[in-house]
Amino acid sequence: MTKVIQTAPYRVDHVGSLLRPEILKSSRSAFEKGEISKSQLKNIEDQEIKRIIEKQKEIGLKAITDGEFRRGWWHLDFMWGINGMEKYRKEHGYKFAGDIESEPLDVRTIDKISWNKNHEFLDHFKFLQNFVGEDAVSKFSIPSPNQFLHEGIRRNEHYPTIELFCKDLRKVYNEAIQDFYDLGCRYLQIDDVFWGFLAADGIKDELILEEEWELLKKMAKENIQDIIYNKPEDLTLTTHVCRGNYRSSYAAAGPYYPVAKELFEEISYDGYFLEYDDDRSGDFGPLKYFTGKGKIVLGLMTSKFPELEDVEVLKARINEAAKYVPKSQICISPQCGFASTEEGNILTEEEQWKKLAHLVDHVNTLFAD
Repeated sequence: MTKVIQTAPYRVDHVGSLLRPEILKSSRSAFEKGEISKSQLKNIEDQEIKRIIEKQKEIGLKAITDGEFRRGWWHLDFMWGINGMEKYRKEHGYKFAGDIESEPLDVRTIDKISWNKNHEFLDHFKFLQNFVGEDAVSKFSIPSPNQFLHEGIRRNEHYPTIELFCKDLRKVYNEAIQDFYDLGCRYLQIDDVFWGFLAADGIKDELILEEEWELLKKMAKENIQDIIYNKPEDLTLTTHVCRGNYRSSYAAAGPYYPVAKELFEEISYDGYFLEYDDDRSGDFGPLKYFTGKGKIVLGLMTSKFPELEDVEVLKARINEAAKYVPKSQICISPQCGFASTEEGNILTEEEQWKKLAHLVDHVNTLFAD
């Protein structure tokens, strides 16, 4: 068995979440109704995760994930597990284009926050690591600390200022990242909708003051700078900047220009997974701010629909991006996961695998001069 040299992110990579099989959806529903036990649900999750680990290897992917099969949401499950946070139902869910609305679940502070040394995600990673083996690399994702900056999560009775909240947030994340590292994690992705929110068309008009937008941007930047500064040197830390992904719909639109300087010049991730699958993402101009040694992972293939992208069109777009970033630092992936929530996007599992295999099979053509 050949051990993989860790040079993540890879030429062909993927964000992480995968479509949940029907047996997993029905089993989770049965568990919530009290019809099966937690251990019975875990056994089914274990079998399905082992199956998709082998499928990812079979396709030729180097970064292997658990598909987020033990989560209902890309972010909330992690956030609910933080000491001082509470799960609750609200009046409305998250809104997406096409009048689509998610289940109305959210999170909020009920006390001072701290890292939970018994967080279930640590066990999730251990299982993944154990079955991936040494011929591939275990990739794990957690939501960004910036996800906690969204309205309604920080409550004034616990944190009267955003600065005080961020101070504790950074401590939580530094401890969490170290715990994942100590378990053997060397490829960790920080999923971040907040930058997409700050860059979204019209967002400044929705905030009361320009100063509020600037403060949020400053706090978001400093949160990430802090965790990058404190991370172990040989941990690959990447980010996925998302604009929402639910049942093949989206939440925000707009180019990266409003946050490009902070995100690409003042923050030094090892890799940036960026959405570039349609016109709402804007052009590659914001990449002119990228001067780092990391990689830009172009999300040129949509995970929202089953059609396979034309290889020549993808190649042309890579060459266009290479005007701003050396081609040696460019990778390709789907623009987002296939199932940011357990409902998943509107395509079949077979179509999902075909899309991922399409990139692997044509990688040499895509990056040919």
